[in-house]
Amino acid sequence: MTFQITGINHIALVCQDMARTVDFYTNTLGMKLIKTIVLPDGGQHFFFDIGNGDALAFFWFPNAPQAAPGIASASPDFWQTGNIATAHASLNHLAFNVPVEKIAEYREKLVAKGVEVTPVLHHADVPSGFVPEPDESTFISSIYFFDPDGILLEFAANLRTLGDPVRDLQHQPATAK
Repeated sequence: MTFQITGINHIALVCQDMARTVDFYTNTLGMKLIKTIVLPDGGQHFFFDIGNGDALAFFWFPNAPQAAPGIASASPDFWQTGNIATAHASLNHLAFNVPVEKIAEYREKLVAKGVEVTPVLHHADVPSGFVPEPDESTFISSIYFFDPDGILLEFAANLRTLGDPVRDLQHQPATAK
């Protein structure tokens, strides 16, 4: 290994309203706020604990450009259209690991808090990418939802360890032409 990477230190996203973001991530998702920074220009960086010593950071900039759903982030209607494509160098979605036995319970908790959530989806090694119920082809079960800024989030539960060269590494990478 060239570099000793031991996890994610933090992922930094940009929000429109820090107070609204803090409310959602602490009160809706139950994350602990662990660090706040105010910049000389009045901007802010706030960090949330996401487990294992890793953090999710939100940056607020006083003069940030407006959001561009469907370009720099997933379109709000992706679960109706099935189109999850976003622009190059964008954040498509952020997936948090959760225990498989908690997926349905977490979905109901989010719904009870007024969050629109997909049904539980079972990602599988089949042409459609999904199966109606977990089976031997399933590798992740998950739910998707948006935060207040339109950032697509996922609670994902691994059903098996990934990386099997025969089962999981079957495709050549695409190249721009």
